[in-house]
Amino acid sequence: MSGERIGFIGTGVMGEPMCRNLVRKHDGPITAYDLDPAPLERLAADGAGIAPSIAALAGACDLIFLSLPSGREVRTVCLGEGALIDHLPTGRTVVDTSTAPPALARELESTFAARGIAFADAPIARTRQAAIDGTLSIMVGGDAALVERLRPLLAHIAQDVTHCGPVGSGQAVKILNNMILFQNVRALAEGLAVARRQGIEPQTFLEAVGRSSGDSFALRNHGMKAMLEGRYPEGAFPVTYALKDLDYALDLAQESGVDAEGAALVKALFTEAIECGLGARYHPVIATLIDRTLPTQPEEETP
Repeated sequence: MSGERIGFIGTGVMGEPMCRNLVRKHDGPITAYDLDPAPLERLAADGAGIAPSIAALAGACDLIFLSLPSGREVRTVCLGEGALIDHLPTGRTVVDTSTAPPALARELESTFAARGIAFADAPIARTRQAAIDGTLSIMVGGDAALVERLRPLLAHIAQDVTHCGPVGSGQAVKILNNMILFQNVRALAEGLAVARRQGIEPQTFLEAVGRSSGDSFALRNHGMKAMLEGRYPEGAFPVTYALKDLDYALDLAQESGVDAEGAALVKALFTEAIECGLGARYHPVIATLIDRTLPTQPEEETP
């Protein structure tokens, strides 16, 4: 795929560093588009071309990556008024790295295929730092031959690329991955809250658990880097986005006849966080709600 003209739509928290890695590593022109001019200015300084519209980008690129907040934006960019479907020539390819419903991925594949356009869902996992470092994990759904053709490009932004099956499979795996992560974060927050009330230093607790069977990605990243220091900034993966992904997972569970009770408990906590004005904060901020509501140790009665 050397020399192929690449487009990138959506240069937000994850999309900007992903696009930057493509600019730096791909042997061919990269053109970006976003409604926010600030990341586009930074990418232009790194060598990216900037498209004034989706139509202009579609006409100038052979393959287009999407990195958008939700399925709603993906549908609008792909199928809405003035969207990609109206401007992409036959023979082009669209790769969606957003997290969106598997059913939408299958709808997009069918719609694009009718116009001779290839499509793959390739949602990303791991942190913003991984996006900066080019060490993301990508779960891909699509035709096997297309996935192999995409691998050299995906290697510019990811350390691990897993072909999960046909279109929609990548989204399903990513959504369920996040469902598991959010439950791990809740369990970790509960453990930390109890440990504090037992007089155990939080760092000591996390280090000990990290050397034991309770170790996890959530502990090493969300626990050590966010919960331990109480760092829940805006501009990271917020509660509102986490709730969106969790709703997708609960929909999949319902379709599959599975009672995902643990995920439902996390949804209630995310909903509470939003109601408390924490929706824009980094999603491990739910730890503050758990720590606040957990009963303190009862004092021993004086004889």
